Amino acid sequence: MTEVLYMSYDGMTDPLGQSQVIPYLQGLSKLGFHFTLISFEKQERFEKSEKQISELLKQSNIDWEPLSYTKSPPILSTVYDVIRMRNKAFQLHRQKEFSIVHCRSYISSLVGLAMKKKFGVRFIFDMRGFYADERVDGGLWKLNNPLYKMVYDFFKRKEKQFLSNADYTISLTENGKRELQSWLEIPNQPIPIQVIPCCADLDLFSKKSVNEKLKYELRNKFQFNENQFVLSYLGSIGTWYMLDEMLDFFICLLEEKRDAKFLFITNEPASIVLDKAREKNILGDKFIIVPAPHSLVPTYLVLSSASIFFIKPVFSKQASSPTKQGEIMGMGIPYVCNAGVGDVEEIVLDTNSGFVVKDFSTNSYRDVATKLLANELSKEQVIIGATKYYSLQSGIEKYSMVYKSVLFE
Repeated sequence: MTEVLYMSYDGMTDPLGQSQVIPYLQGLSKLGFHFTLISFEKQERFEKSEKQISELLKQSNIDWEPLSYTKSPPILSTVYDVIRMRNKAFQLHRQKEFSIVHCRSYISSLVGLAMKKKFGVRFIFDMRGFYADERVDGGLWKLNNPLYKMVYDFFKRKEKQFLSNADYTISLTENGKRELQSWLEIPNQPIPIQVIPCCADLDLFSKKSVNEKLKYELRNKFQFNENQFVLSYLGSIGTWYMLDEMLDFFICLLEEKRDAKFLFITNEPASIVLDKAREKNILGDKFIIVPAPHSLVPTYLVLSSASIFFIKPVFSKQASSPTKQGEIMGMGIPYVCNAGVGDVEEIVLDTNSGFVVKDFSTNSYRDVATKLLANELSKEQVIIGATKYYSLQSGIEKYSMVYKSVLFE
């Protein structure tokens, strides 16, 4: 049994931990890897879900070592958490002698790199994206602030160290991999990189998981008739997702389909959408804005004729893999997206699963809206495309291959 330490600064009681960490670890546990998992948990979510997550992990023989997430003050709180993570990781290594330390993103990799240098543990840098550049592109770190400029420069230096010292790097996208392997300041290029996108639970996001009774009730509640054209948006709104531009696309759609509706499946306040729609003179009755528990999202999604997501096409998003793309495709729903984000456009073209706007102009929106309404895409082909790119089982097998490669190289 190979001992693996998996470290995440995201919590397992967070939705992200439950969709993008636990399923992989459960699958890898069945392949002969024994995990110890360090994560940082937000108090409210931990109190609500700790028992459920603990039981889930216990069933897969995963040893969970949750630590409390420190929120403030900015920067110092993270430094404090990194020290606690390091102390816990070193203590556990002395007990278990890990063969591999698998680090999710940059914060945990600070400790993973230290473990490699001190104990010779195989180090996997699961980068998840260009962390420092994402913080700048998202407006979270303003580089005209000397403190944030210092933090940005620190993580860019560390990024090079992670890539230079990792036994394997995980990228979410082929575009991210090409970018990384073009960096000549990293020695031993091309460095070993495995591309594993944000996989989706295609057992959940499938027609078989739709609650037909609830689907019928929701159709009546939202007053959707059988021929209603419903455009959907799934997930959070903000930072990366371009609400203004998605509403502009909807305006162009309304020119051709006056009775179309826009369904937002989100936990965000409805006012975020409705206030912005009011600015654009779109009537509020065109929108349905509802939250849905994760297990019922497929039933809400299947009410839609098509879905949409526009993401800011900035440098850091080359390495981005939107989970919603695989989930929408798993339901066989065509979608509209934009170019310049990760492998999104390449996947659309390869699987014939949707339509890409080349720029955020009215002409581009009208062109795609016309194609969308004349939709001749095959639902079955969209679902096959989801399996090709976003299968959880495929992701687990790729991680297993990486583990075996670093153990036996």
